[in-house]
Amino acid sequence: MKNFIKNLFLIFLILIVTGLQITFAQNRAINIDDLWALKRISSFDINHDDKKIIFAATSFSFETNKGNSDIYIVNADGSELKPILFSEKSESLPKFVPNSDLISFIKGGQVWTCNLDGSQEKQVTDIYSGVNDYEWSNDGSKILFTSSVYPECKTQDCNEAKDKESESSKVKAKIFENLMYRHWNDWRGDKRSHLFIYDIKNNSYTDLTEGLKEDVPPLALGSSNDFNFSPDASEVVYTMNPEFTSAISTNNEIYILKLDGKSTAKLISESKGVDCQPLYSPDGKFISWTSMKRAGFEADKKDLIIYDRKNGKMKNLTESIDRSVDDYIWSHDSKSIFFVAQNEIYQSIYKIDISSGKISLFHKDNYNSQIKLSADGNTLFFLKQKATMPNEIFSLSVDGTKLTQVTFLNQDVLSKLEMNPVETFWCEGANGDRVQSILVKPPFFDETKKYPMIFLIHGGPQGAWEDNFHFRWNYQMFASEGYVVVAPNPRGSTGYGQKFTDEISGDWGGKVYVDLMNSYDYAVSNFSFIDKNNTFAAGASYGGYMINWIAGHTDRFNALVSHAGVFNLESMYGTTEELWFPEWEYGGTPWEKREVYHKWSPHRYIHNCKTPVLVVHGAYDFRVPEEQAFQLFTSLKRLGVESKFLYFPDETHFVAKPLNAKLWWTTVLDWFRKFRK
Repeated sequence: MKNFIKNLFLIFLILIVTGLQITFAQNRAINIDDLWALKRISSFDINHDDKKIIFAATSFSFETNKGNSDIYIVNADGSELKPILFSEKSESLPKFVPNSDLISFIKGGQVWTCNLDGSQEKQVTDIYSGVNDYEWSNDGSKILFTSSVYPECKTQDCNEAKDKESESSKVKAKIFENLMYRHWNDWRGDKRSHLFIYDIKNNSYTDLTEGLKEDVPPLALGSSNDFNFSPDASEVVYTMNPEFTSAISTNNEIYILKLDGKSTAKLISESKGVDCQPLYSPDGKFISWTSMKRAGFEADKKDLIIYDRKNGKMKNLTESIDRSVDDYIWSHDSKSIFFVAQNEIYQSIYKIDISSGKISLFHKDNYNSQIKLSADGNTLFFLKQKATMPNEIFSLSVDGTKLTQVTFLNQDVLSKLEMNPVETFWCEGANGDRVQSILVKPPFFDETKKYPMIFLIHGGPQGAWEDNFHFRWNYQMFASEGYVVVAPNPRGSTGYGQKFTDEISGDWGGKVYVDLMNSYDYAVSNFSFIDKNNTFAAGASYGGYMINWIAGHTDRFNALVSHAGVFNLESMYGTTEELWFPEWEYGGTPWEKREVYHKWSPHRYIHNCKTPVLVVHGAYDFRVPEEQAFQLFTSLKRLGVESKFLYFPDETHFVAKPLNAKLWWTTVLDWFRKFRK
C-alpha cells in the first residue's frame, strides 16, 4: 500500500513538473520590454573574399535611456557570430578597408581601423570638426567624408575658434536672414555639411566644397549614399540642393568634381525635382542616380537615370515600370542593376538588364533593403524584415534561388513570443478603385471569438503600411492586448502606382477619407471575429491629421489617438520648415489658395467631435510644430470632449528614447482600454 501511494505521488509530481514545463515553454504576447530588448541592425559590409560579414547593431537600455551601437562579425554562412567592438562610445558604419584585412568604423566622430577580431584599434582621422559619413577609394589610399563646418572657415583652427566663441558667449540670441533656420528637430545654426577628402599617405585634408553655404549631402530628400569616388579615384560625384535655404526647393542636383586641384564642380543632372544617390558603374563608363521629374514634389516617382561619361547622354531605365526606385547597386560587370522598390505592402528587389532595358521582379516578399553583391558576383546580401521579425541579414543567389537567413541576432527574444504574420484584404474605395489593407490578428487568436479592432492610419501622406517590423508603430504591440489590427493603404499610399499616390494632393480629406472608411466598414462587416462595438483609431503626422479629421466627421470609433497631427492647415504653414510640402499639397500659399486650406483643415470641424481623443506631441517637432497639438487640446477641452494630452518636452516628430517610448505605449494602450466596452 505504501509503495502504491508512493508511486501515485511520484506520478502526480511528474504530471505537475510536465505541466509546468509546458507552461514555461508556451510563448507569450510581446510587451514593451521585449520590443526594446531587440537589437537593431543598421548597416553591414562583405569582405573581399566573401567569407566574412561585419555589421552594426544598436542595443537599447531603460537604465541609461539611450542606445549604443556595437559591431559584430559573422561568417557569410551565418556561423560564428560574435561582437568585436562594443565600447560605451558606440561604433558605427563598419566597412572593410580595400586591399587589406582591416575593418574601419566611426567612433567618437573619427574614422578608426582594427583587425578582424577587433584588436589593435587605430585612429585614422583626427580632424577637429569630425567625420559624419565616409567612403573609401578602391585602392584604400583616400577617404571621402562629410563634416560640419562654418562655410567661411578655411582652416580647422577657424572652426574651433568659432565654436569656442559661441560656447563662451552669454548672448544666445540668433538673427535669421533665410527661411530654413530650423529643420526637423534642429535649429540649423551657422554650420554646413561639407565634403572632404583625406589623403592617408600625405596626411592631408581638403575641403572639396569650401565656401559653399548649402549642405553636401543635402539635409532633406537625399539618400544614404549621396557621394562616391569614381573607380579610379580621379573624380567624385555628389548630391547638393543649391536652393535649399529657400525652403521651397526640392531641386537636389548631381555634381561631379575632378580631383586634379584645378577643376570646379560640374552640374550633370537636368531635372528640377529630386536627384540623388549617384553611383559610378564599376567599369567607369556611367554615372547613375535616382531622379524625380516634378519640381516641388517630394513624393514623385523616382526613376533610375544613367549618364554616359563620354558623351553626356542620359537614359531613363525605369520609364516602363510604375514603381519608385529606392536603393540600388550595379553588377560587377556593369551589365545590370539591382534595385528595391515599394510594391504594394512589400519592398521588393528588381533587376534591370542594361542593354535590353528588361526589368524583372527578382524577389518579392517582405521588406528588403541595403542590397550588396558578393565579390564573386554570385550572391546578393541584404537586410530583410517582416511583421514578425526585425532586420536580419539574408542572402540570395543571383539566379533567384537559395534564400538564406544569415543572422539570427534576435532569436532568443523572438522564440519566446507569439506573433501572427500580416494578412491582407482588398475593398472598393473612392471612384471604384481597389484599396489594400493589412490585417494582423492578436496572439493566440481564436476565430470563434470576437476581438476589438485598432485601425491605424499611416503618415506621409505619401507612405504606406508594409510587411515590416516598425519599432514605433508596431503591429504586434497593438495586437498584444487582444486587438485585431487593420492598417489600410488609402489614396496617397506609395507602392500602388504614381497616380494612386498623386490623388491625395489637394484632397486631404476627400477620396482618402472614403478609402479609409470603406476599409473600416468592409472589415467590421466581413470579419466575424471583429467586434464592431469596440473599435479604435490611431495615427501620426498625416495619420494624426486624419484622426483630427475623423474626430469632426464620424462617430465610428470608441476613442482616438492623434500623434503629431496637423490640426490647423493655415497656422501649420507659418510654423513648419519645408515649405515645398504644403505649397505642393494645397496648391500654393494660404493667401493664394485660401479656400483649399480652409476646406481641408480639421480645426473647422472639431465642434462636431464627440469621440474621446488622446493628443500626443513632442516639443522638438519642427515638421508638425507643437502649436498644432496645443490648438487641438484646447479645442477639445473647451468643447467638453473627454481628452488627454501626452507632451514630451525632449522628443521630436518621433518618440525615440526608451523610457519615453515605454510611457507612450502604456498611455496609448491604457487609453484604448479605458473605452473598451
